[in-house]
Amino acid sequence: MASTAYSRPTKPPGPAAGDRRGPRLAKELGKIEPKKLGIGLVAGCCLALLTYLSFARLFAIYSPVFDSSSLVLKNAPPATEALPLQQKTEVEDQKDFLEPEAEPNIIPELPETTTTTNEKDDTAMNSGRGGAYREAKITCDENGVDEGFPYARPPVCELAGDIRISPMEKIMYFVNPSGDGPFDANGEKKIRPFARKDDFLLPGVVQVTIKSVSSGAAAPQCKRRHDVPVVVFSVAGYTDNFFHDNTDVLIPLFLTTAHLNGEVQFLITNFKPWWVHKFTPLLKKLSNYDVVNFDKEEEVHCFRAGHLGMYRDRDLIISPNPTRNPRNYSMVDYNRFLRRALALPRDAPAVLGEETGSKPKMLIIERKGTRKLLNLREVSALCEELGFAVTVAEAGVDVRGFAEQVNAADVLLAVHGAGLTNQIFLPTGAVLVQIVPWGKMDWMATNFYGQPARDMRLRYVEYYVSEEETTLKDKYPRDHYVFKDPIHIHAQGWPAIAEIIMKQDVMVNMTRFKPFLLQALDELQQ
Repeated sequence: MASTAYSRPTKPPGPAAGDRRGPRLAKELGKIEPKKLGIGLVAGCCLALLTYLSFARLFAIYSPVFDSSSLVLKNAPPATEALPLQQKTEVEDQKDFLEPEAEPNIIPELPETTTTTNEKDDTAMNSGRGGAYREAKITCDENGVDEGFPYARPPVCELAGDIRISPMEKIMYFVNPSGDGPFDANGEKKIRPFARKDDFLLPGVVQVTIKSVSSGAAAPQCKRRHDVPVVVFSVAGYTDNFFHDNTDVLIPLFLTTAHLNGEVQFLITNFKPWWVHKFTPLLKKLSNYDVVNFDKEEEVHCFRAGHLGMYRDRDLIISPNPTRNPRNYSMVDYNRFLRRALALPRDAPAVLGEETGSKPKMLIIERKGTRKLLNLREVSALCEELGFAVTVAEAGVDVRGFAEQVNAADVLLAVHGAGLTNQIFLPTGAVLVQIVPWGKMDWMATNFYGQPARDMRLRYVEYYVSEEETTLKDKYPRDHYVFKDPIHIHAQGWPAIAEIIMKQDVMVNMTRFKPFLLQALDELQQ
């Protein structure tokens, strides 16, 4: 039935048309004394005002506006209109869970660290902003085959959802109600998070297990919660060799986390305090948070996203790849990262020519172990004669100090070895000169240092020593396979390479070497 509360009647109430009555109210009021009439009017006005105020207060108490104001006074946020569940889920799905610019605070309602937890809080780990459910996801890249390259890439797993890491158990609990993922019959995935798949090294790398559990009740309670992603990785292996420091840890770490702009937490296995100290400026540039020693940590850490292991490419090479490198980083980007992290001033070499009046600077890296340049002084003198301002130095533990020396150079010269890795600090457009020892070293020279130099937009010059310029001639007769068929050395594997090729010294022929130095000078003028 339609309401008639505010409907207009078809005809006005009262007497029928034609009936005229006198002004009754006027007659009645005329009988009242003026004094009494004034008192009555005042009383009526007061009653009307009191009635209005009462209704106004009643309206204000139940008004949403007033209710919001009272909450503000209590320092509590007013209720906000939530997106419909389907719409909000679609919005969340469009966000990259590792992109801080898109979602800077993954768990804004929780402090970064807490010492207590409860079942309700653990259940909330599966909720995103406004309570929207964040689906558990795990993908593992195990396609380590690389044609033409002997070092297979290690597996890497990327996770999103409720992740609880128990370092004491060496387990990453993954709340995964569906049970889907690359798990074995026990619901586990075991990984040694080292960025080089080397059968000799891997047994020494701490193994971490991703354990799929159906609910938060099956996982340990959180002691520390983080609102940033996590990366668990190892610094085992050949670290403390500058080449491997970069190829096996720092470049993979850059490739995996550079897009996070520091909003990432590192958990390091096979923890080496001296290594962390040595590369603290780089670690701090990649992460805004202190690293966690995975080997000694006792508390359970909880995250919404992260990686077990790191993505890597070839040694000192970063190539486009939809999985390992979806953001198309390059070695030029890595060089720029290093210059920012270490505050290196030069982005380009000096401009040569008569107008500058300055000599190009050359840094010669001295080796005092194997593959020494025996006539270093003569080489240095020749370089000075050709117009270079020469500095001779040996790379040491002071990464920043030596990086500044390299960055100040226009030309870097060294015998094949880890010292050539310091090309990463050269200004873009500088020249790298590699002296390649005897022993069919062209593949190693090109793939370890030559091609990386080109990828860094450096000019590259390489000089191959002859059998007359190596100390191997003092150990082996000229009819030995070392000279007749040096590829036979490589066929015997790394032990033979290390014992024969890597232990030689060289003495370059000055007449033969001079044109290569002139080539380096020409490269600077192009």
